[in-house]
Amino acid sequence: MLNQRRLIPSTSMLMAFETAARCGSFTAAAQELNLTQGAISRQVSALETQLNITLFHRVRKSIQLTEAGKIYALDIGAALKMIRNASLNAMREQQGGILNLAILPTFGMRWLMPRFPDFLKQNPQITVNFTSKLSPFDFSNENLHAAIHFGLPDWPGTDSCFLMNEEAIPVSAPSLVEKNPPHSPKDIASLPLLNLETRPEAWADWFEQNEVKSPAGGGMTFEQFALVTQAAIAGLGVAILPRFLIQTELDRDELITLLDLPIKSAEGYYLMTPTHRASYAPTIALRKWLLEQTAIED
Repeated sequence: MLNQRRLIPSTSMLMAFETAARCGSFTAAAQELNLTQGAISRQVSALETQLNITLFHRVRKSIQLTEAGKIYALDIGAALKMIRNASLNAMREQQGGILNLAILPTFGMRWLMPRFPDFLKQNPQITVNFTSKLSPFDFSNENLHAAIHFGLPDWPGTDSCFLMNEEAIPVSAPSLVEKNPPHSPKDIASLPLLNLETRPEAWADWFEQNEVKSPAGGGMTFEQFALVTQAAIAGLGVAILPRFLIQTELDRDELITLLDLPIKSAEGYYLMTPTHRASYAPTIALRKWLLEQTAIED
């Protein structure tokens, strides 16, 4: 039976190997770690002996990673980075903790950021790091404490906290419908439609909800919320957009509501937290604050 301790080399061995692999030299690794070249060589040799594999080819005074060494270097580099981050987070938690939060770009820019100074004022001891992306968040591969997600709370291994629904309504520039304002969903079907790539079924669902056949062709599609909003403002077509995210444009009359018939959806905004981090103090503080903010909106 394989000795499990053999599979967990000492940190000094792993750091010596990872640094040498990254620097391509025992001498350079020794300088970075403030050790002697001989100490680095001995640590790497001990690691090779413990694992019973060759990690470097020694050619005269140079070293070159073996194929096994290349793969091991990548994995150990990632593992050491995770350990460093965990240690840093633990040290900082004495001053309140780190909160790594993933957000949707438009939600973050238009709803969250204008309100977030209040969270920092209430929780000055918490340092928040933001990451924004359109693709799904992956808690298993990313160092995230929580994510604000739009959709359904159907992620395995997570705790969900409902924040709010949204009302997506058909809007356009006033100039687009100045001569012939629409009076029914059927009238909107004859106008050029603008689509958001992340919500490809929005128009089809809206027309179905209002018992109108969805027009053929579909219209232009945009990857980002900001682009489809600007296209609507420019008079390129009609977009179906969340009311609370375009309130500024509505107040300025850059966009107008064509029909006050919001799309009905089971989806909503949720704070998603990995189950093993649900009791993390900065996450609890964020959850409490978000619920207070959404209660104000209601």
